[in-house]
Amino acid sequence: MTNISPIVSTQWLADHLDDANLRILDATTFLKLPSGDGLYSITNGRDAYEQEHIPGAVHADVVNELADPNDKKAFTIPSRERFVDHIEKLGVGDGNHVVIYDRIAEVGSANSASDWASRVWWQLRFEGFEHVSILDGGFRKWKAEGRDVNSGIEEYPRGTFTGERRRELLATKSDVENAIEDRNTILMNCLSPDVFSGKVNTYGRPGHIPGSKNVYFADLSDHDSLLIKKEEELRAIFEPTDVFNRRKKVITYCGGGIAATWNAFILYTLGRKDVAIYDGSMTEWVQDESAPLVISEG
Repeated sequence: MTNISPIVSTQWLADHLDDANLRILDATTFLKLPSGDGLYSITNGRDAYEQEHIPGAVHADVVNELADPNDKKAFTIPSRERFVDHIEKLGVGDGNHVVIYDRIAEVGSANSASDWASRVWWQLRFEGFEHVSILDGGFRKWKAEGRDVNSGIEEYPRGTFTGERRRELLATKSDVENAIEDRNTILMNCLSPDVFSGKVNTYGRPGHIPGSKNVYFADLSDHDSLLIKKEEELRAIFEPTDVFNRRKKVITYCGGGIAATWNAFILYTLGRKDVAIYDGSMTEWVQDESAPLVISEG
């Protein structure tokens, strides 16, 4: 299975469900935002997966198994050993092509971004695995089209996962601090304009990291069709940030390193395959009272 697009349609997936080397990962996780200020709540999507999922899919646990259990921050990347163990248990390894989907970005929102899927997509790439796609429209589109679903728990034979970490795809707090004064690095905040500006205080200290450009991850999909927007629309959204300037490094961040991977994924499809994710994002940044934040009108 070669030369598969990083974005696959529901029809493509339906046509390839029986491919021996295909691995389908359900990355469903439920995030609920408060009506005003305050932190979100997170629910693992395993129960929803067991109730119904795309035939053949296994559940990728973004909250627990694919995160560092010893880090107080949610979603922090685990050790290489932990990630490889869990991803191999899901059947992923050399010779496979992975398709990832999820159900919803935020509970009660029209936001149709598949950012839980893109989180696993980024983790796989970070660990040196490139044969991975995201299902355009996710599980909601699959269901809306009346396609078959399964219940219960499925599994694949254990995989053999090799490859090497690509550390250039990860940005640390120190990298972000250095980027603030670096004209050759673009910091991209992927949160809503209200959170970016500081109008809504989600993380305990409002605002954004100085010098950041705001591209809201929810704006990259069409909420009626559930599909990713057309290339010309996406380029028009990103163009003002100068993100297509290959001389500049790009670091995306959000609240906890989830939405940031959606922007990175979309940029990947547009040719920027070197975007780094600030994994700690605002959750880590705000814990340091000396770390600067900017409050703006938009």
